[in-house]
Amino acid sequence: MKSRGFSLIEILVALVVFAAMAAITWGALGQVVRTRAALATQQDRFAAIVRAVGDIDRDLRQAVSRPVRGTYGDVLPAVMGAADRIELSRIGFADPRAEQRSNVERIGYEVGDGKLRRDRWRVLDRAANSRADPRDLLDRVDTLQLRYLAVDGRWLDAWPPREVRREQLPRAIEWRLVLEDFGELRRVIVLSTSMPERAAEAGAGGGLPDVPAIGITP
Repeated sequence: MKSRGFSLIEILVALVVFAAMAAITWGALGQVVRTRAALATQQDRFAAIVRAVGDIDRDLRQAVSRPVRGTYGDVLPAVMGAADRIELSRIGFADPRAEQRSNVERIGYEVGDGKLRRDRWRVLDRAANSRADPRDLLDRVDTLQLRYLAVDGRWLDAWPPREVRREQLPRAIEWRLVLEDFGELRRVIVLSTSMPERAAEAGAGGGLPDVPAIGITP
């Protein structure tokens, strides 16, 4: 029997079928790659939001009754808040080297250029050249809105009111963060009403002699 090869028509048909299958496979593979990339981007975005929310909640919960000296020697309240920004003293400033310094630090939050920024001051009582160290926590942020719960149950757009002492903290702080992609995030954080005695001594050492430390409240 004579050996017979493929005809030109058969080869062309095979090539067309192979090209069609390759095109379908390539399109499916490209869709899988794009889906995985989109999921990874969303996952990174969600992780960044979770970290930012955790930072805000932790800083607010650790707020303490420690006023500070401003750049020009003026006394700034322990919590100094407006409707769109906040600055406060918080306990829990890590000291792994056991340095001779306070475990209280001054931090702040505000939104600018579509980014949520966290400011941290290196000192509590500032000098004329004291500047905050900014760190961007989150992008694609529309607005940051804050409210402060007074002792009488009123929600205020600024803290402290005139009748409240500088070291007094609000009972709670409500913050709302409006994101371009995830919409509005809202939390209400209950604050402690006093400052632990040891933290007060550490935070007040060497500064604000006219502002009394707040004792322990059980």
